[in-house]
Amino acid sequence: MPASTTPGQPGPAAGPDDRPAPVPYDLLAAITAALDGTGPAVTNAPTTTAVADRAGSGTAAILTTSGSTSGVGRPVALGAAALRASAAATEARLSGPGQWLLALPTDHVAGLQVLIRSVLAGTVPVVVRPGRFTPAALAAGLRAMRTDVPRYLSLVPTQLVRVLTDGGSAVDLLRTCAAVLVGGAATAGGVLAAARETGIPVVTTYGMTETCGGCVYDGVPLDGVDVRLAADGRIHLAGAVLADGYLDDGPDPFVQFAGRRWLRTGDAGTLEGDTLAVLGRVDDVLVTGGLNVHPAAVERAITALDSVAEVAVVGVPDAEWGESVTAVVVPRPGVAPPDLATVRAAAGGGPAAPRALLVRAGLPLRGPGKVDRRAVAASAAADLAAGLGEQHG
Repeated sequence: MPASTTPGQPGPAAGPDDRPAPVPYDLLAAITAALDGTGPAVTNAPTTTAVADRAGSGTAAILTTSGSTSGVGRPVALGAAALRASAAATEARLSGPGQWLLALPTDHVAGLQVLIRSVLAGTVPVVVRPGRFTPAALAAGLRAMRTDVPRYLSLVPTQLVRVLTDGGSAVDLLRTCAAVLVGGAATAGGVLAAARETGIPVVTTYGMTETCGGCVYDGVPLDGVDVRLAADGRIHLAGAVLADGYLDDGPDPFVQFAGRRWLRTGDAGTLEGDTLAVLGRVDDVLVTGGLNVHPAAVERAITALDSVAEVAVVGVPDAEWGESVTAVVVPRPGVAPPDLATVRAAAGGGPAAPRALLVRAGLPLRGPGKVDRRAVAASAAADLAAGLGEQHG
C-alpha cells in the first residue's frame, strides 16, 4: 500500500493536539456503578422520561443506534449481564484481560465497550484525543500504553486505511498489540491483507448495538453466541450478549425460535461449518434486470484491485435496468483510479458488474465508520444525471 513515509520508519512527531487525552474517570465511575446496579444507566443522548421508564432495573446502558440504513436511530437497552458477557467472551477469545486504547467515540457501542472491558479488567485505558483521527495521534496513544499486559484497541476500517497509507510509526506500534479489532463496517479484503502482511494482528468483528458490540470474530461466534440463517439467508443471533430490547414503539426484531430468543438482523450471510460470511444488508440488495445483486460481494471483488482503497456499490434508478449498479470508488493515494472496464472485469462481468463508475476523495459516513449508503446513492444519481462519471454503453 502506498505510504508517505517508508514503512517501519518514524512518522511525524506527535504535536500537542496528538497527545493522549485525559482519562475519563467520571465516565469510568459511572460505568462501574451502572454495571453494579448502584447507579443509573449510561446513555449516549438525552433520554426522555418515557424512554427511561421503559428500561428495566438491570439496564446498564441506553444507546441510540446509528440509523445507517433508515436514517433514524433507535434507543436500545443493554443489560449489565449482557455487557459483562460480551466483555468476558472477548477476553476469552483474545489473550485475556489487558489494557485498551480508546480510539472510537463512546456514544457508540464499540467505544463504550472499550471502557467496559477496561473496568472489568481492572486496567486504566489510554485515550486518543477526540477530533479528526490521525496516525500520529494513534501512535502517541500506543506509546503511552503499558507493556506488561496485552494491548488492545478497536478501529473502524477508515482508520486502519489511514494508518496503512501513512506507513509511519503507528504501523510498528500496532504490531505490539495482542489484537486490533476492526469493525463497524465491512473491511476491504485488500486492506486486511495489507495489515496482516505488515504484522498487525487484525481481528475482524461483526455485531451491532443490539448484541453489545462485536459478537463474531473473524467469522467465528464468541463463546456463548449462536448463529443461524433463515431460509432467505438472513442472519439470526442468540446468546447472553443480546440487548434487552428497544425503548420505542418501532418494530421488534427479537423473535422466538425453538424456545429461544434470537435477534433477527438486517444482514444476509452464509455459513461454512461454524464460520459466518456476511454478505451485506438485506435491504441493500439491488435488483437490476430482474436479478438480485449483493453490493458487499461486488465491493469485495473491486477492493481486490491495487488501485482501490474503498468502494461503495449502490443502485441508481434506471429506466431500462430498474437499478443501475454503480461503483463509487476512493482510489489509494498516489495511484490512478481504475477505469470502468477494469472495475467490471474485477466484478466478474454479468449483472453484478457495475454499469457506472464515479471517483471520490472519500465516502460519507454515518456513525463510527459506517458508509452512509443513502447519501452515496443520492449523490451518485445526481452526478450521473449531470453526465459525470463513466457509464457503460
